[in-house]
Amino acid sequence: MYLEHFSLQVKPFELLPDPEFLFLSDVHRKALTFLEYGLLENTGFILLTGEVGAGKTTLIRRLLEKIPTSITISKIFNTQVSPAQLLRMINDDFGIVSAATDKTDLLRELNDFLITQYGANKRSILIIDEAQNLGLEQLEEVRLLSNLETSHQKLLQIVLVGQPELRDKLGSPELIQLRQRILVHCHLSPLNSQETESYVLHRLEQAGNRSALRWQPGAMECVHAASRGVPRVVNILCHYVLLDAFSNSTHDVTVESVQAILHHLDFEAQFWPEAAAKAANAGESVPSAPGSGDVAVLLETLGNITENLCQTAETLLQTARTLSDALLATLESHAELSAKERRKSGIWRR
Repeated sequence: MYLEHFSLQVKPFELLPDPEFLFLSDVHRKALTFLEYGLLENTGFILLTGEVGAGKTTLIRRLLEKIPTSITISKIFNTQVSPAQLLRMINDDFGIVSAATDKTDLLRELNDFLITQYGANKRSILIIDEAQNLGLEQLEEVRLLSNLETSHQKLLQIVLVGQPELRDKLGSPELIQLRQRILVHCHLSPLNSQETESYVLHRLEQAGNRSALRWQPGAMECVHAASRGVPRVVNILCHYVLLDAFSNSTHDVTVESVQAILHHLDFEAQFWPEAAAKAANAGESVPSAPGSGDVAVLLETLGNITENLCQTAETLLQTARTLSDALLATLESHAELSAKERRKSGIWRR
C-alpha cells in the first residue's frame, strides 16, 4: 500500500527470515564465520543461541545457502515431541522412507542411511531449531546420535539453535557429556544504538530506497530504546512507523510520532511484559520507550542552555571590555598626573 509513496520495491520490515535482508552486525558476522568454520571443518556439535527475534533462523538460512551440495541437511523446527517422534522427524527430513515406529528400528535405519552417505563421500548435518524446548531426555538422545561414527569421523554433525534457556539446560549435570562435545558456541546479542540505525537503513536500502524516511533528531534513538535492539521488534515498530508516515503523507519521522505509536500500541506491555509488570508493581509509570520519553524535552532544554551560555559569554565579554577600557583610562590619568607633578617638581627645584 505504501510502496509507491516511499519508492520501495518490497516491504522492508517483513518478519520472514529472508537471508537477502540479513544485516551483519559485528556479532552476527562473527557468528556466521564461526558457523561456517564449524560446518566446513566438521567440528562436532555447534550451538547457536540468542533472544527471540535476534536473527538466528535468518543466519542459519544464509548459512545453508553456502553449504556445498555434497552435504545433506535435516532441519527440525518442532521440538515439543517424544524421543521416538524426534527420531522419526529426523529420518523423514533426511528422506528415509520407513514405516518403523520403534526407536531401535529408527536408529538402525538412520545409521544405515548415514553409512550410505559416507560411502558416497557425502556428509550429513542435523539442524534442530527451537532446541530450548527439548527436555533432558531428548537432549541426551541427540547426544547419542553423535555416537554414530566410523573409525575415522562422525557420521552426523549436529547444530543446536535456541533461546538463552538452552544454555541453562546444557549447564545441568545430567548433560555434561553433551556440553563437553560442543566445540563452537555463538550467541547473538541485541544491536546497539548505532547498529540499530544501520540495520533500519540497510533494510530500507534492500527494499529499494535507503532514504524512504527522514529521521529527525532523537527518533532513531527512540526506536532503539523501545525495541531494545532486537531485530524482530525493530521490524514491527518500523512497520508502524512507515504506516504512520504514509497515513500523514510525509517522509519525516519525529520523536513525537514514534512515541505516539508506542502509546497507541501499548508497546512496553506488549513486547516487554515483565519489565512493564515490574514497573507497575513498584508503582512507577511505564515509559513508552525507556529513556526516550524526555528526548524532545531534553533537546529543547539543551538548546536553551546553549543559548543562555552564549548570552552569558557575550555579557562577560562586554564586561571585560568595559573593565579593560576603564583600567586603561585610569592608567592614562595616573600617567598624566604623574607627569605634571614631575614638571612642577622640576620647576620648583630650579
